[in-house]
Amino acid sequence: MSNVDQQFFEDRAIRDAARENLMADVAHVRASLSGAGIASRMFGRVGDGAKDVLEVAKDSAEDNRGIVAALVGAVLLWLSRGPIMDLLGLADDRIGEDDPALNEENENTPQEEEPAAYVTPGEPE
Repeated sequence: MSNVDQQFFEDRAIRDAARENLMADVAHVRASLSGAGIASRMFGRVGDGAKDVLEVAKDSAEDNRGIVAALVGAVLLWLSRGPIMDLLGLADDRIGEDDPALNEENENTPQEEEPAAYVTPGEPE
């Protein structure tokens, strides 16, 4: 075999190896950029971050139980402030009267008009 033939076969082997390497890279990129690949990576990272935050919050809550209980109690009192004020007789009956948005609604609400009296033709009004 001549030197040219030897070089030809070596170049062909190198070309085939490079092509296989390129095709493997293209297949890897397609798999990475597929919808399932992106979604699974994104949700995996978000899920891992949420788990870390939950663990830190759980540890903080265990260390500060009194503060957490006071905070939950304050939120519950705030949400039930209306009924509590009613029970104590301290409720303000004029709630919302000073609210301009409510006043505008009442002014823009069409009032019922009295129907006009039916006048037959030829009769004086």
